[in-house]
Amino acid sequence: MSENCDHDCAKCGADCAQRQDPSSLLEPVNELSRVNKVIAVISGKGGVGKSMVTSLLALCAAKAGYKVGILDADITGPSIPTAFGVHDRPYGTDQGLPAMVSRSGIKVMSINLLLDNETDPVVWRGPIIASAVKQFWTDVIWGELDYLFVDMPPGTGDVPLTVFQSLPVNGAVVVTTPQDLVGMIVEKAVNMARMMNVPVLGLAENMSWYECPCCGQKLNIFGQSHVEEQGMRLGVGNTVSLPLDPALAALCDSGKVEDADVSRLWQFAQNL
Repeated sequence: MSENCDHDCAKCGADCAQRQDPSSLLEPVNELSRVNKVIAVISGKGGVGKSMVTSLLALCAAKAGYKVGILDADITGPSIPTAFGVHDRPYGTDQGLPAMVSRSGIKVMSINLLLDNETDPVVWRGPIIASAVKQFWTDVIWGELDYLFVDMPPGTGDVPLTVFQSLPVNGAVVVTTPQDLVGMIVEKAVNMARMMNVPVLGLAENMSWYECPCCGQKLNIFGQSHVEEQGMRLGVGNTVSLPLDPALAALCDSGKVEDADVSRLWQFAQNL
């Protein structure tokens, strides 16, 4: 890169190696970061366990020996730091803001790490929220990462659009639950990803059943699982069903998600 480059491509010659596609909205990653793959974890609606699935996917990748990070893009409802027990506040330098590190080595950045109090509400309008998410990519020092998982807010609004346009997203994992209403809304998330030319790498159905601790019977509290047929209909072959697990919820609440058993998600994660 030329030391004299001011990144104004309109003023330089067509043979400049730093010229970029003017239609591209991709933002440059922090200069001290090297991220191989970016995977967005999305859903059409809230309350489906998207953050939990993000955490477990990151654990699977870390246990497989990869260097992993989680960008918490759910600015108004952040939960990743709580799940991992990460509460220290990062201090920035001229080169950027270092990501915090969990006890298993997973790097984390979330708005909750920057607030004076973790329970302070983030009352921002959409453009400011979207700008904050971009800064988590451009200003945070992630170092060397094989995978960066992006925990998205629900829906198809400002932040998902910003992530898909501003970050080099390699693929998306869609989280759903068994209810028919959720299935309909999930299709919106799948269609949005494809509109943005982002491959859908997998469909994870959370809270598919509850196993009675007394008799071992599987109870379909939210209805029968349809994840396989939904995956076939949407052209997504990589699917997984996850139970409603109070023990896992307790680990997330206590900051010990890294102690969770990820065996149910292991094969699904390897196919991403």
